[in-house]
Amino acid sequence: MFRNRILSDETKISGTDKTLIDFWNWGFSDLLSNSLRGIFAEFLVGSALDCLNQSRIEWDAYDLVYREKKIEVKSAAYVQSWHTDTFSKINFSIGEKREYSYTTRKYSTEIKRQADIYIFCLLKEKDTDTLEPLNVSHWEFYIVSTKILDERFPSQKTISLSSLSKIAMPVRYGEIKTKMDGII
Repeated sequence: MFRNRILSDETKISGTDKTLIDFWNWGFSDLLSNSLRGIFAEFLVGSALDCLNQSRIEWDAYDLVYREKKIEVKSAAYVQSWHTDTFSKINFSIGEKREYSYTTRKYSTEIKRQADIYIFCLLKEKDTDTLEPLNVSHWEFYIVSTKILDERFPSQKTISLSSLSKIAMPVRYGEIKTKMDGII
């Protein structure tokens, strides 16, 4: 199946003079766009935890698995790819959802937070002249067990940075694994 193939930047697009890296550069170089920044945040967390052992599944019920714990990764940034005069207000989605089964092609009847742990990733840099999403020092990470979210915010669909800061302290990229190991 194509979905699980290992591709390289030299992979040719059959019938053209283009490679996969040409496509990636054209379509996926704006790491400030909301959807791509979110995927990049998942990649950062997965690389910190060394759990990028399978390809990403677009609409899975959770984003990563680390030591048998399901992880949901959420992303936000003060600066967006569209030009605004103000910084974005930081909120993360924490709403309950139905799990989709790719085997049965049906949603579960149970509505809940599907992951065991949430990792909230904030691209914190506000200076547009120095902002660099590829620089992990421009990010901070908040790690919270779903149990705490369920206890403190049982029916909330979003959580603000100020509320998140009351239940978790930010960690740097290099501290993600140690923090996760302490929670599990």
